[in-house]
Amino acid sequence: MVDRRYLNTLYVSTEGAYVHKDGENVVVEVEGVERLRVPMHKLGAIAPFGRVTISVGLTAAAMEAGIAITHLTEHGRFLARVEGPVSGNVLLRRDQFRAHESAAASATFAAAIIIAKASNQRAVLQRGLRDHGDSLDETARSALQSAIDHLADASRRCLKPQTLDEARGVEGEAARAYFGVFDHLIRAKDPGLRFGARSRRPPLDAVNALLSFLYTLLVHDCRSALERVGLDPAVGFLHRLRPGRPSLALDLMEELRPHLADRLALTLINRGEIGVKDFRRFENGAVLLGDDARKQVLTAFQERKREDIEHPFLKEKLAIGLLPHIQAQLLAKAVRGDLDGYPPMIWK
Repeated sequence: MVDRRYLNTLYVSTEGAYVHKDGENVVVEVEGVERLRVPMHKLGAIAPFGRVTISVGLTAAAMEAGIAITHLTEHGRFLARVEGPVSGNVLLRRDQFRAHESAAASATFAAAIIIAKASNQRAVLQRGLRDHGDSLDETARSALQSAIDHLADASRRCLKPQTLDEARGVEGEAARAYFGVFDHLIRAKDPGLRFGARSRRPPLDAVNALLSFLYTLLVHDCRSALERVGLDPAVGFLHRLRPGRPSLALDLMEELRPHLADRLALTLINRGEIGVKDFRRFENGAVLLGDDARKQVLTAFQERKREDIEHPFLKEKLAIGLLPHIQAQLLAKAVRGDLDGYPPMIWK
């Protein structure tokens, strides 16, 4: 059985906001005026951006209720996380550490993740080709089809036993094929919305800025989900140990981000809901979302998570926002040995 309880994340992005507890509710005030009131039992996490004050009373109540508070910079960079006692059991973490130390087990988990990531990237490209192929020139259509074939081949290669390094090599090739044609999926005509290559820390163009922000939101959800089931988010399989890096959260995000982040970014751009004017450019070349656009993306992300899908492994309809939690639970079962292998999320 898996827990299907879906708890929302409260994002607070208004500078100067004051967030406190009133009875059993979380209240957001701006300049002394109440802007939002949410029952605490509906929240799984609170994520304040930038200069937002969280009251001591709310912090204590959140820790008791198992609600994590993640502090982010105004642009979404992780700063700190406050949480109560970890509920996971030590035996699960022991199994996770053993699997991490095993080259064969790590390669098996990594291969499952890469199969799903490449399959989901392929689905994004196929949808773009189906929806917009008629408006593309032959060169673009051919490039998209070649990338689709490459991603299918990457998935097939990971079905065969291989070392972790070999699996990571396949993942790198697949990423280059996918992002190499990503620009063909962008229908906006403004040259300021062109995508050349993936750039981060800092993102160097508007599309990368949007993708990076969405990835930050998604990795936050994945990290919370892993901690909720008792897995250590820092000990991954595809991503190896690095101080300060939530490697397992990044692993879990890989299979989810093509649909939860990439497609949402394309939708926002192609519908004209996000444009060049929504980004701020800095002297060091960094490009970041502006304040209003950030709120708009947060709203769109939350709305996307409320959509339903049928889970291919569970064969049941559920909210997309539950996916990090469902996949974290399935991963925990696989780590324990309760499942023969990890069933990653592959969109149909």
